[in-house]
Amino acid sequence: MLSRLNLAALTDEELQALVGQEQAVTLLPEISAARLVERPVPGPSVSPVLTAEPLPERPWGASPEESRALAALHAEFLAAPATAHGTFYLPTLSEVRHLRAYTLEPDVSGALRWSETPESVGAGWPFLQLLTWLRDRASGLACVLTTSAPHALSPSPGAEVDVHRHPGMGVAELLACHRQHVLRHGRGQKMAPDSDWLRPWQALHALNLSAWERRGLLIGSG
Repeated sequence: MLSRLNLAALTDEELQALVGQEQAVTLLPEISAARLVERPVPGPSVSPVLTAEPLPERPWGASPEESRALAALHAEFLAAPATAHGTFYLPTLSEVRHLRAYTLEPDVSGALRWSETPESVGAGWPFLQLLTWLRDRASGLACVLTTSAPHALSPSPGAEVDVHRHPGMGVAELLACHRQHVLRHGRGQKMAPDSDWLRPWQALHALNLSAWERRGLLIGSG
């Protein structure tokens, strides 16, 4: 069953990252009033499961500029070198629903994210995500997520996720930073090139859902 985000429980920074600055300003009077009486303000739906629908390959991009950016970043992933697992549509997410999946030995799941139908200006521009699950949680962290996204993630991931944002970085630079972030916590869980690329992302989604429930960010179902 689907839950919905409680916009009133988000921080102002999370709200702005989620809906954009202009829409956040429009919503703020309603949300401020709701916070005073502890009333939820329903937002986007949140699915309990992260699903990915495979897409046939074709030239991607909502504009010629975006198409060139996607092609260049795909080439950078292959040069890393990464194993490509195809292109997918993520129907249960809001806004950025297109993903090209990769694995990089020994322990990295990579994603090239964008939107073919952006709902706001600039929202669909391609960005990168790199995810490694840690072998040892002695540090209190479960995984490391490094991204080149221009905006912070919203809602913020759970406390067990070590998030690092390097806006605009290419694959090689971001991968080098990611490996350094992982080394601070020990070693990552190894992944074979033919591993189920989606499983680490589903585990991250489940971890975040638990954290969001504890914060009171999820309301209702249906």
